Amino acid sequence: MPVGRFLLCLHSHMPYVLSHGKSPHGTDWINESAAECYLPILHALDRLLQQDIRPRWTINLTPILAEQLDDPAFKDGFEDYCQSKIDFAIADQRRFQIEGPLWMEGLAHMWQRWYTRQLVQFKHQWGRSICEGFRYFQEQGSIEIITCGATHGYLPLLGTEESVQAQVKLAVSSHTKRFGKPPRGIWLPECAYRPAYAWKSPVADEEPWARKGVEHFLKENGLEYFFVDSHMIRGGAPLGTYAGKFPQLAELFARSAKYFTPPPEERSEYERYALPNGVQLYARDPETTVKVWSGDHGYPGDARYLEFHKQLYPGRLRYWAISEDKRDLGAKRPYNPWEAYEQIPNHAEDFVQTLKSTLAQYKGAKDRTGTLVAMYDTELFGHWWWEGPEFLYECALRMHNDPDLQCVTGGELLDLEPPAATITLPEGSWGEGGYHFVWLNEENAWTWPKLHAAQKAMIALAQECRTGLPKRIAEQCARELLLAEASDWQFLISTKSARDYSEVRFEDHVDRFGRLADLARRVKDGSPLTLGEQAFLEDCEQKDAPFPEIDLDLWAALDHTLGSELHLG
Repeated sequence: MPVGRFLLCLHSHMPYVLSHGKSPHGTDWINESAAECYLPILHALDRLLQQDIRPRWTINLTPILAEQLDDPAFKDGFEDYCQSKIDFAIADQRRFQIEGPLWMEGLAHMWQRWYTRQLVQFKHQWGRSICEGFRYFQEQGSIEIITCGATHGYLPLLGTEESVQAQVKLAVSSHTKRFGKPPRGIWLPECAYRPAYAWKSPVADEEPWARKGVEHFLKENGLEYFFVDSHMIRGGAPLGTYAGKFPQLAELFARSAKYFTPPPEERSEYERYALPNGVQLYARDPETTVKVWSGDHGYPGDARYLEFHKQLYPGRLRYWAISEDKRDLGAKRPYNPWEAYEQIPNHAEDFVQTLKSTLAQYKGAKDRTGTLVAMYDTELFGHWWWEGPEFLYECALRMHNDPDLQCVTGGELLDLEPPAATITLPEGSWGEGGYHFVWLNEENAWTWPKLHAAQKAMIALAQECRTGLPKRIAEQCARELLLAEASDWQFLISTKSARDYSEVRFEDHVDRFGRLADLARRVKDGSPLTLGEQAFLEDCEQKDAPFPEIDLDLWAALDHTLGSELHLG
């Protein structure tokens, strides 16, 4: 009998970047992730399946990422991207032949072969469809695919119930169409959860009003489980002095806390719990998180692995190892792939032993078989940590042959046994401090009043523009709103990693929404479009084109009085 179960969940996401392909922060993001993360993980799954190993990973592909991966513009652009990397690698070989050292010439040849393999696999093994590749492995029993909010909207702070409804309903319908069956689980964007309570906008002077908890939207759409950070199940207050950092958050937390009583009993991230409406939740294990996430204390920071930050221009290929001096880019030594790949099995073995030790301790203490849930961004494996996909492969090999571990997907875990208890959750996320501060602070608070105004306007548009050209314009309004709702913009503004780009993208979608909404109302009232307005509409439809079969009923008005009676007593 195993000492415990292991659930690996990978969260794959990219904001919509296809419409801004000329930006250095745009299309390269998705091309890099496809080449360095998604295709290598498909390759690892293929190698495992050839050995009759099904690792039972749970993989989330956000709907907005899947829309982009299926877009012909991405597919053509990705082939060009790979070919350009091949050409740069060949040019680097010539450069190193002349300038030396000879070792670097060999690395350039490695890059030429590597990008050639990515291109061949993309075109010929997966038929230019990364999503179909993941669907194949789901059908083979290797993985379970789950969904996310349609465009990764930060659900607790969206200003209307209809916007939360649209993010969830569109996610389920898009996923079902693409992968052949509805998802059982969801990765809540930023693992952010809000219970039912009398909510008051933190950015507007308005009266509190009864709101559903996030779990009620999940239940209504057939979703059975989601993931949270470990502090959420323990019921503790989030870290950080919000009254000092951003007083509106302190008020929001105090308001939600009225409806939550800290648990008297001990809760564990190695158990599975249910909320009162039956939706279940899994919590992240902190021990393995540090080992895989941390560049300072975890595996990715090993001196032998490939350095992320130092690149050779103009091709931006990487030729250096992390090295012993992590801070000084000038002191980096050349990358040795043989040395690096010899270390991967050691780290995989350490990871598996950590899993077993943690689960054995829990079983010994509680006399129960626990489940360790490891949650990571997919883009960590391959992009930030070049050797990451091979690490996952080595871990899967060891777990397959280890009788002490049982690997399960999120859906399989639901079916194994009933949850340990029914609990309630506080409000929070997996961001800094465990609350909303990353997505609502003095740097990005200006985005929320604009979003909330557009979300309210969308309800009226969905009700009034039901046919003809007004309906077509309102559907594009919906796309612009969904793209503006992406939590990525507030995150990147807050972290300053791509602030200017994010502010421009957010403003662009909100401005387009406003102009289109005005057009829809005027056309509904009988005014024709001018040639310039027609060109603007067509430009919006071409540039911001996800979810071509969008349904305005997603924003149908909800009965908020009924919600108050049901969820707040």
